[in-house]
Amino acid sequence: MSAPTFAPASQPVRATAPLTSASLTQRTEQVAAVAAEHLARTDRDAAFPVEALEEMRRTGLLGLIVPRTHGGLGGTIDDVITVSIALGRIDMSVAMIFAMHCQQVAAVVRYGNERLREELLPEIAAGRIYLASVTTEAGKGGHLLSSESQLAARDGELLLDRFAPIVTGGEYANGFLVTMQSPDSGSPNQVSLVYAHRDQLTVERSGDWQPLGMRASHSAALQLTGTVPAHQVVGQHGDFRTIVTTVFGPMAHLGWSACWLGTAAGALSRVIKLLRGPQSRGRVNLDSELLLTRLSQARQRIDTVHAFLDRVRQVVATTDDLSVPRVQLLLNGLKITAAEECYQVVDGLVDAVGMRHGYLKDSPTRLEHSLRDLRSTALNYSNDRLHLVDGKLALLDPEVRLV
Repeated sequence: MSAPTFAPASQPVRATAPLTSASLTQRTEQVAAVAAEHLARTDRDAAFPVEALEEMRRTGLLGLIVPRTHGGLGGTIDDVITVSIALGRIDMSVAMIFAMHCQQVAAVVRYGNERLREELLPEIAAGRIYLASVTTEAGKGGHLLSSESQLAARDGELLLDRFAPIVTGGEYANGFLVTMQSPDSGSPNQVSLVYAHRDQLTVERSGDWQPLGMRASHSAALQLTGTVPAHQVVGQHGDFRTIVTTVFGPMAHLGWSACWLGTAAGALSRVIKLLRGPQSRGRVNLDSELLLTRLSQARQRIDTVHAFLDRVRQVVATTDDLSVPRVQLLLNGLKITAAEECYQVVDGLVDAVGMRHGYLKDSPTRLEHSLRDLRSTALNYSNDRLHLVDGKLALLDPEVRLV
């Protein structure tokens, strides 16, 4: 398998100008506009939003959290949250594609060895690499801390042979972060994270992607086989748990929740604009107790998730050890709460506006689309699984210490 074409590690990369709020807003709005233009088609056809991805490349958003010294925008987790909320208002699939890419980039930034960072980060910053995550596995679902597929090490190379039932955007990715059992491991819990460039792999799609919602995420099953240099392991072999605790878990729960919050907020905004628009004048009773109650409940849920998200953001930014039970409970609680409450926002709005604007596809409220997308939230790393984990964590904190 041929090696990927990277810029030489010794080639200097010019630091980018400091990222400003106005610049971030402009870049985000450009991607959102492209996503909106193709939204109906990508959802109808379950087509990956290639145009929105190209705009992320062009605007530099794929390199949002790549350090400026490697040519990126030098953004923060706060910036990822801001962009994810804004994109979620338009298209939850696009928002999730972006947030999950940033999760992968954050792992490379923090745990990639110097050679891998020098090779990979400038390419991401330049928009040439969109990263997909390969963590799901037949028989274990999305459980991160174990793997049934084992890496083989030979002559300074790592041999990958990996099937994943769900890989968001995998057919369009330029590179993958793959979880597998470490070479010579004695346990499925000794998991390594490995970067593989598309040129280093044979990528074969299995089956079709025709889901209820999140149709544009194009999360089809893939078979990946190939060979990569040994230095493309991210972090230490067998120690993926550390990456999950410090990067993957926090970035997933913050990023996903931001996407879902944006989708719920966008739905409420479109409903209110419809209710206050000239087309509804004389047709809608704005004093209806049912309508007002549903609007109040929707706003309450949105503000609750927003406050929870902001609190977890602060804790992640200021806490040295994210592995302690009370912090893990908070992180998991954010994911569960955002999944449940954001779905309930849209479900309640369907009741509030009725069949025409709540249930039919051609309504400008797009509630039908948002409801289908948000139905996936409880399944995206199952809420039931997290409740089982949190029950055990709760037993480790008998004082019920609040974060």
